[in-house]
Amino acid sequence: MRYRTPDKRSTDKGGFARVKDAKDFAATVEVSMIRGEYVAPADARATIGQLGPRWLGRQTHLKPSALRPVEIAWRVHVAPRWSAVAVSDVRHTDVQQWVSDLSAKRGATTVIRAFGVLAAILDDAVSDRRTLTNPARGVKVPRKVKAEHRYLTHQQVADLAAAAGVNGPMVLVLAYCGLRWGEAAGLRVRDLDLLRRRISVVQNAVEVGSQVIVGTPKNHKRRTVPVPAFVVDHLARRCEGKDREDLLFPGPGGFMRPPRGTGGWFANAVARSGVPRITPHSLRHTAASLGVSSGASVKSIQRMLGHASAAMTLDVYADLFDDDLDAVGVALDHAATSSSVGFLWVKPTKARDA
Repeated sequence: MRYRTPDKRSTDKGGFARVKDAKDFAATVEVSMIRGEYVAPADARATIGQLGPRWLGRQTHLKPSALRPVEIAWRVHVAPRWSAVAVSDVRHTDVQQWVSDLSAKRGATTVIRAFGVLAAILDDAVSDRRTLTNPARGVKVPRKVKAEHRYLTHQQVADLAAAAGVNGPMVLVLAYCGLRWGEAAGLRVRDLDLLRRRISVVQNAVEVGSQVIVGTPKNHKRRTVPVPAFVVDHLARRCEGKDREDLLFPGPGGFMRPPRGTGGWFANAVARSGVPRITPHSLRHTAASLGVSSGASVKSIQRMLGHASAAMTLDVYADLFDDDLDAVGVALDHAATSSSVGFLWVKPTKARDA
């Protein structure tokens, strides 16, 4: 049976046992083209292994630090299971079973990332008319359990900074300016305006595999953050003898890499200071906590942390505003009492007395 595809190419299809079967197939093709649902058989036979690398090659909008875990997810979890499978042969139930099996061995973050890679590849297949629908959509994935934030007090930050020795100023910058580790590691002397007590966050030094990649801050947004006066004194001493282009917090051979394991200077400082077990990123949470307790507005904290919106700041640090619920109740009680709302003192009726 010979027919024309939507792009006007002539195509043959053979192997029918009866003439009726060929005519039925021709009618099906005609209807699918009228509805805009035609999928070329050759396109449907493309495998996930063929489409995956092409999809990865188009993720140029991702920073290296974000692209690396996606590549690992493809190489370690998606490709071994799906590379040889044709797009037309992917079934919803098979994807669900794969997610369930992977969930039994890996954490939610790993499973969600691997599933996201497969689903995105199949989304592209739908866009390219290799399949009509994405069989991965609607699959149930595990929920990520939100990690509990740990916040330090002013005294605990001071104890940790003292225990960190020469790295104490970096502890103070993380805890009072809310910088991410890569943003602090990428600071240069020229980024400080100590007279105005400001730090300009213009680059991010992120460890990707065995390399440190220097780029723009997260979301590609530069920002200026305030510096408490007492931290300025520590930074001024840190700048002594340095040129404008020198790193403020250099590490061995260049940029300071994030602490690993229990033997690094940060873990040792945590142990010596006696503060709760935390990571460097916990100091960013501490900056938000100390800002809220000092009375800073949500908008100013959002700008300091570099969040996309104040709503995001509220979502991430909703636990810091629990006391506001009590304040609402107290305020409403005070407003109602001061206005002498009549229904509060209505004498009970006889029916109620009975």
